[in-house]
Amino acid sequence: MERGSAPYAHAGTGQGSSAALWRLLQAAAEVVQSVRAGHSATAAMERVDVRLRPGAQALAFQALRSLGRAEALRHLLARRTPPAPADALLCTALALCWSQAEAPYEVFTLVDQAVEAAKRSAAAQGQAGFINACLRRFLRERDALVAATDADLVARWNHPLWWIRRLQQDHPQHWRAILEANNSQAPMTLRVNARRASPAQYLATLKAAAIDASAVGQHGVVLARPRPVHEVPGFDEGLVSVQDAAAQLAAPLLLQGLEPGRPLAILDACAAPGGKTGHLLELADAQVTALDVDPLRCERIHETLRRLRLTARVLAADAREPSAWWDGQPFDAILLDAPCTASGIVRRHPDVRWLRRESDIAQLAAVQAGLLAVLWPLLKPGGRLLYCTCSVFRAEGEVQAQTFVAHNKDAVSRPAPGHLMPQTGVKANGVPDNLEGDHDGFYYALFEKIAGAGPAGPGS
Repeated sequence: MERGSAPYAHAGTGQGSSAALWRLLQAAAEVVQSVRAGHSATAAMERVDVRLRPGAQALAFQALRSLGRAEALRHLLARRTPPAPADALLCTALALCWSQAEAPYEVFTLVDQAVEAAKRSAAAQGQAGFINACLRRFLRERDALVAATDADLVARWNHPLWWIRRLQQDHPQHWRAILEANNSQAPMTLRVNARRASPAQYLATLKAAAIDASAVGQHGVVLARPRPVHEVPGFDEGLVSVQDAAAQLAAPLLLQGLEPGRPLAILDACAAPGGKTGHLLELADAQVTALDVDPLRCERIHETLRRLRLTARVLAADAREPSAWWDGQPFDAILLDAPCTASGIVRRHPDVRWLRRESDIAQLAAVQAGLLAVLWPLLKPGGRLLYCTCSVFRAEGEVQAQTFVAHNKDAVSRPAPGHLMPQTGVKANGVPDNLEGDHDGFYYALFEKIAGAGPAGPGS
């Protein structure tokens, strides 16, 4: 058989693949290179041959979770930075094999196949000898080289330095746990459609299919091993949806305390892809208006609702411009899952840490504040607005909520989880949160509008 042509199992999936490992490494390196150029890994993966995607994504995501360490090692191994394609391939290989315990394949195989990938790549072919020399030296001196990078915070934690410093400032007791959680793989969590079954009933369905799983939260089930969604029993029929346990808190939090027994008018202000819209409709007989500014993303909402056999009023509109879409009838409840840095879901999207800039926090916080200011007048007295972000940065959570209440005398805070730290199950103040088990990082604040008061004056 031709050298380098042997089939390999998809890393992290255990599924066989007819693709040689060098092909998967090429594709993974292209994703890493794209992220370095400022593009999302999701967009980069769409350009990968569909036959390579499962294995390439597993390798690329693992490489992105260790990219800080890999870049630090490459600086020690090379006096000069190679061209971008070769550098991406070299750093991808280093990220995958720097820790022998976490390597998806035997490290000598990874090195051999990375060199093979360079030889067969038009973009990196002239750098095959350079890559081979660097990786062979790494194999000889691995322990010393890794030890030499341990003091580098970016290498140690695999996040940009500004991100680490921000977490140290925002969560001085928990920043290490947050970063460790970010560098782990997220589980596959399902939300059971409350109109169709209970978690206990669905767990029995999974057991009959020999699928190991456990309950999480009020409506959730966590699979012991991820699997393609169309292989999940009942997914195509709308029995379950894929949704993290922390995100599953949104609909119950918003609905609690509202007057039962009548149809509720609810606004889901930033709704795509429709997971929380669907959950609201599963739990309440409500008239839901679901907004998203992007018509293509609105089609995702329609697809979600069709699968769940539910209906909502879906509008492609900017929530910040109610005059273009609001009929003047106030809402009983508003869900504002605001645009944010996504710093709480980095384990699911490991490219986010390398794409974000520190200045994004202030820019997004301004967008969040603007949305709160515009949507609050659309709420009935006695109605509730749930503000949430998938962020662990205080500027997008606690600080935002405190500022909102200070500037709106008709807003009263109601009990809500506050900051949920990814996977740890511990809030930033050290008090256990109300969601046990594995979950992403999130922030929740719940506001009720009281009658007879208006916005606070400037400087209040």
